This record gives sequence, C-alpha cells and structure tokens, in this order.
Amino acid sequence: MVLTAVLLAVFPFFYMLSLSVQTDADLFRGIPVLIPEHPQWSNYVTIWEKAPFARFALNSFIIASGITLLHLIFDPLIGYAFAKLEFPGKKFLFVATLSTLMLPFFIRMIPLYILTAQMGMLNTYQGLILPFAMSAYGIFLMRQFILPIPSEIMDAARMDGAGVFRTYWYVVLPQIKPALAMLGLLTFVFQLNEFLWPLVVVSTTEMRPITTGLTLFNQEFFSQWNLTATGGVILFLPSLLVFLFTQKYFVRSVMLSGVK
Repeated sequence: MVLTAVLLAVFPFFYMLSLSVQTDADLFRGIPVLIPEHPQWSNYVTIWEKAPFARFALNSFIIASGITLLHLIFDPLIGYAFAKLEFPGKKFLFVATLSTLMLPFFIRMIPLYILTAQMGMLNTYQGLILPFAMSAYGIFLMRQFILPIPSEIMDAARMDGAGVFRTYWYVVLPQIKPALAMLGLLTFVFQLNEFLWPLVVVSTTEMRPITTGLTLFNQEFFSQWNLTATGGVILFLPSLLVFLFTQKYFVRSVMLSGVK
C-alpha cells in the first residue's frame, strides 16, 4: 500500500523527466512513451535558445529569494511580539492576523493590485516582492515555536541588561533555527511556483519568472511539450537543492512540532 502511494506520488515527476528528453517523434507516436529509446538531452540546451530562459530563471530566483528573506526577517519578529510581549490590542491583532488566512487570494488580489499600481510598482521586482513581505501563516508558525521558550531565560537576559530586540536576537532566534529553516523552505518553494500574481503584475517578457515564462513559451511553441517539460524540470531543481541543504533542520522542526 505504501509502495503504491509512493509510486503514484513519484510518477508525475518521472513522466515529466521522461518527456523532457523525448524527441518530436516520441511526442507524436500516439501512445505515451515512458522510457525514450534515444533520449534527446539537447532539449536542455535548446530551451535556452528558444526563449530568454536565463532571464526567467534569474527573475524566479530573485523574487523567491527576496520574499523568503523578508519572511525570515519579519515573521519571527512579529511572532516573538505576539508570543512574549504585552501591548494593547495584542489578542485582537493576533486574531485579525489569523483571520486573513480565511480570505482567498482572489479576494485580496484586486485591492492589492490597485495599491501596487498607485505606488508605481507594476512590472517591477518591488511589486512582485513587497506585497508578500510577510504572511499570517509564517507569523503563526513562529509564534507557536517561540511560546514554549521559558520566560525565565528571557527574564535573565533582561536582568543582564539586554533589551527587547537583543533578547530576541541572542536568546530567541538561536532556539528556533529548525523552524526558520522550515519557514524558509516552504516560502521559497511556494513563491518559486507562484503563477497568478506575476501573471497579473508583469507586462513584459523580461520580467517574467519561469512559471509565466513557460506559459508564454508553450503558447509560442505549442507543439513542443518536451521543451515545456524541460522547463518544468529546471523549475524543480532549485527547490530540490534547497530541501537537500535544509532537510536536517526541516525534519528536526517537524519532530519538535510533534513533541509539542
């Protein structure tokens, strides 16, 4: 049963990988080809010549990395405030923050687009990054990991002369590294695959990330599904590399959340 579930999960990626090295003859054979007899590895070179794919890849990396960096800065800081600090309206603000999780992005997209247009950030990196500088999910996740940290440790740091921010930097952050790695991984992968917002905000080919760039490529070369699959494989590789580098912290964060 487990093996069947694993095969069902892996098969789409396996077929995409197979499709990425198929020739045009394999595509129009009439029946799906799982293992090409003569893999055409040159597809991974051709795709860079058929479209400005290097630019697409650079845009995706800049957008996903910028949003991830902002999440790692703001989400734990706000989560720390909700978890350990006392201020007027704390509960109301926390509930209001969580309530945004119940609003579909389609509802928020129109006012967000109008605000971005009024600030002159359409078709710019700022317009693609700044509207997603933080997330309610990331704030909630950080708060939940910070709550179990003993307040006595933070009180001791304050008695030694550490302020609120210094306590956060030297006491809280070192203890939530696994959670930060988990947040960074999830944010990077999600933003790397984001399609709708770039489709709405971007109006030139030079600013397109891979997701919308593949759509443009597929419209222009509609019969070359092998090259489209090649782009999908390239889109997958950064997420795989980030997971390989952060898997130790990711697994540890899952274990810690299970213990809690």
